[in-house]
Order: sequence, then C-alpha cells, then structure tokens
Amino acid sequence: MNAFRLAGDMTHLMSVLVLLLKIHTIKSCAGVSLKTQELYALVFATRYLDIFTEFISLYNMVMKLIFLGSSFSIVWYIRRHKMVRRSYDKDHDTFRHQFLVLPCLLLALLIHEKFTFREVMWAFSIYLEAVAILPQLVLLQRTRNIDSLTGQYVFFLG
Repeated sequence: MNAFRLAGDMTHLMSVLVLLLKIHTIKSCAGVSLKTQELYALVFATRYLDIFTEFISLYNMVMKLIFLGSSFSIVWYIRRHKMVRRSYDKDHDTFRHQFLVLPCLLLALLIHEKFTFREVMWAFSIYLEAVAILPQLVLLQRTRNIDSLTGQYVFFLG
C-alpha cells in the first residue's frame, strides 16, 4: 500500500459517495451520464475478476466490493428507479460509448503483462478507465447545466 494508491482510492470513493448522495437524496440523476456509469461498471467488473479467488488484504477486498457495488447501484438507479430515471437526460447523453470499448480491448490484447484472460481484462480495464469519463464531459459540455454535486463528483473523479 502506498500513499498515491490510498489517495486515489479515497478521491474515487468520495466521487462515488457524492454521486450516490445526490441520486439517493434528491432522487435525480440530472447531469449524470449513464454511459459513463456503464463504462465504470464494466471497468470494475473486468478489473476485479479475482475478487473471489485471491485474497490480498481486507482493505483490498472491501474497496473492490464498494467499487463494484456502487457502480452497479448507480446504473440501476438511473435505469430502473421510478423517480430517478425520469430525470435522466438521454437526449443529451448521446456519446457512443460502445466505440470506446473495442479500441481499449484491442489495445489490451496488444499491450499487457502476460497473455492470460485475467491480465488482458485487467489491462482492458485500465485503458477503459482512462476514457470512461468522456461521455460525462460531453454531457456537461452539451447541457452547460452543472449543479454543485455533479461538479463535485467530476472534480473528485478527476
């Protein structure tokens, strides 16, 4: 464990908590890109394939569970929650996020540590995480309506 990883984990955790707080308390996902949230769910699902096979530390296991659970919870809220899904702006959230997935997968097949399924998926998750924020940034640029909690979410995520 080093200070940079801890700082990165904590700022990411803060961003997720701010977003969940907004969605849960205000019952609104206005200004939040579902496409970005789906990409992050895919990032963590492919990165943490070892969650039930390798135990590194309690901290590591808890953080993996938090990131997986929160990512899929946010996607569920935006897609399925009666009140929250009404506030989703699908007219402005039009970034074609599926076009980010294939290049990241091809890059992972070319550049990885070992050519095993888990290592390629881990590399894929790293490359995908680097571009997963793009749909959110495009949405914010299109709507130009940034509330404070959405702004804090993007700040902590960055």
